[in-house]
Amino acid sequence: MDAIRNTVLEAWMTEHGYSSNSLADAVNRAVEQLTGHVGGLDGSSVRAWKAGRVTWPKSATRTALEVVTGLPAVALGFVPRGRPSPTPASSQQEEPDMKRRTLVGGIAAAAAAAATPGTASPRRIGMSDVNRLNKRFAEIIASDHRHGGQPGIEERAAALADEALNLQNAGSATQRVRSSLYASGAAFRSSAMWAAIDGRRYDVAKVHMREAQALAEMSGDQAIKFRIWSHAGTMYRHMGRPADACAANDVARNLHLTRRDPLFASLGLARQGAIHGTAQNRTDTRRAFEQAQDAMLRADPADHRPVWLLAFYDQAELDSLALSAYLALGDHPTAEYHAHRCLASLRPHMVRSRAITTTRLAHALLAQGAAEAATATAMKVPADAATRHARVSRMLQEFGAALRATAPRSATVQTWTEHTTTWRTAA
Repeated sequence: MDAIRNTVLEAWMTEHGYSSNSLADAVNRAVEQLTGHVGGLDGSSVRAWKAGRVTWPKSATRTALEVVTGLPAVALGFVPRGRPSPTPASSQQEEPDMKRRTLVGGIAAAAAAAATPGTASPRRIGMSDVNRLNKRFAEIIASDHRHGGQPGIEERAAALADEALNLQNAGSATQRVRSSLYASGAAFRSSAMWAAIDGRRYDVAKVHMREAQALAEMSGDQAIKFRIWSHAGTMYRHMGRPADACAANDVARNLHLTRRDPLFASLGLARQGAIHGTAQNRTDTRRAFEQAQDAMLRADPADHRPVWLLAFYDQAELDSLALSAYLALGDHPTAEYHAHRCLASLRPHMVRSRAITTTRLAHALLAQGAAEAATATAMKVPADAATRHARVSRMLQEFGAALRATAPRSATVQTWTEHTTTWRTAA
């Protein structure tokens, strides 16, 4: 029996601008993200699908194809094993054009039913749906800057990532819309990743990272790729793995986006400086921050940039990263200098950042022998951040231990102990 061409898949590829080779490459990338092993497809594999010689790809390949297209395999013209294949037109008396219309129409109806059960035809997904999601992304960003690291933020971001992917299956869309939906899903998933990092839930953060990376690849969005790999660098830095941190951050820094926009270059360099500080590379730390400052000064404030970047990266954040680096190096006077600069320019909505910077300033002061000033500074951290934010809580616990080691049985230690008791009561 002659094979019947998969005209539905052919039509989808034409509409979305895929050649056989480019679709094979996209599916191979998705297979790698899903399984950890590189897919083995090439253009001839896709041509076999189109020609009808392969009517039901292998499970991993089929799942990856569904991820790339946003459609179930049956909606792309594939026939599950065990189902009778349509009879080839050559064995029928009806006209070939009528046969083709009947076949395509039947599969299109199945696609519509899979996409929107209970309706006669699929809805059209447009940029208005993407814009609606992006407004909710801005809300996630705002919540992160107020509270940071909370499981609730992570859960909301992950749910919105799933919502973006569900829209892929809810109807028809242009390639531009589909790419934007993948970018939105990657953005939400990267926010879930960051919330987990900020809350020191690193195993969970890695799961979000892998999903975000797969979505970002399918979106082709350079900015969101930068965000995810830059977050990965920060995650490994917090985990005390500077070599991995540097490698991940290098992926972000090597994107061509950083050559087009000095602000992205500046952020990549500043985070690289923080990594060098963790690795105790004093010269590289200083050089990275000098270059980051220079790049920031060259950036045009009027250029269009994503909301997540504009919401946090500025001079205050650069100084915050420098503060972290110089604390790690044990250069406490320079750390104190950057802490004061950061606090002076922090925007009001950066509640979480203010708590972190204040705590780090307290550490810098204590290390210079100013126990009373350090304690007074640490006491400025709000009780909510001190008790609910994992990073801040840990740094304050370390501050208390260092204070007791520095000035045991002193009035300052008593003051700090009484103050932390009020935090526990408030919590």
